[in-house]
Amino acid sequence: MEIEKLKELTSQIRRDILRMVHQVQSGHPGASLGCTELFVALYFEILRQKKPFDMNGKDEDIFFLSNGHISPVWYSTLARAGYFEVNELATFRKINSRLQGHPATEEGLEGIRVASGSLGQGLSVGIGAALSKKLAKDEHLVYVLMGDGEQQEGQVWEAAMFAAHHKIDNLIAVIDVNGQQIDGPVSVVMDLKDLAAKWKAFGWQILEVDGNDLEEVIRTLKLAKGLTNRAQPILILMKTEMGFGVDFMVGTHKWHGIAPSDEQLSNALAQLPETVGDY
Repeated sequence: MEIEKLKELTSQIRRDILRMVHQVQSGHPGASLGCTELFVALYFEILRQKKPFDMNGKDEDIFFLSNGHISPVWYSTLARAGYFEVNELATFRKINSRLQGHPATEEGLEGIRVASGSLGQGLSVGIGAALSKKLAKDEHLVYVLMGDGEQQEGQVWEAAMFAAHHKIDNLIAVIDVNGQQIDGPVSVVMDLKDLAAKWKAFGWQILEVDGNDLEEVIRTLKLAKGLTNRAQPILILMKTEMGFGVDFMVGTHKWHGIAPSDEQLSNALAQLPETVGDY
């Protein structure tokens, strides 16, 4: 897809995120807005995936969302990529919906392979999937997205140590470095210091990217793919702005898990062109 079409899609997905969260006055818009470029890059440019959806993920790339609270951006992307009907986005967080607040598997939503949202677990799941691909002689890759506040979880570092020790080199992990978490700035809640130095010390290959620059995200993901199968797992530190795309939401933890009012929604949507049609 042409880059301008991809950029138009980021605007539409941001509209979806805001409308989904607003309609039930519940959900997590901030980091969903901040990560939109990554999801568009993955699902429309990078991932080699098959349809119809298969839970086993054999002979295709697999993506796991560890910070599952940003489900709105994932659901919108999956729908816009054809995994399920776009109008199902209107059921977000409603009773008996397949689109729960945090991704789940019992409802059988296409594109979701593991329940997530209990922070710290996603990288371990990704490592397991990557190991299974190696055993099956499957040359496809595994991708995992984590949050920066999530790096305060000890299980992340056990997984980081395991992946490097066992040379899990068909794995690309991404950390959304927006500097915010539910209780405030990450640096205030529990400062992570130099993440690049820490992950490098654990034995990972480190890349950095401006996560709100779509072209740069695509280039960096392609670079990461070129570094696989070299006996070292890969980590992309992706600097984003929470709430990106909406001027009054940008750069503050206050929109981590708060829904916009009617007036705020109208203001936000006025900043984001409707490009491929609202659901």
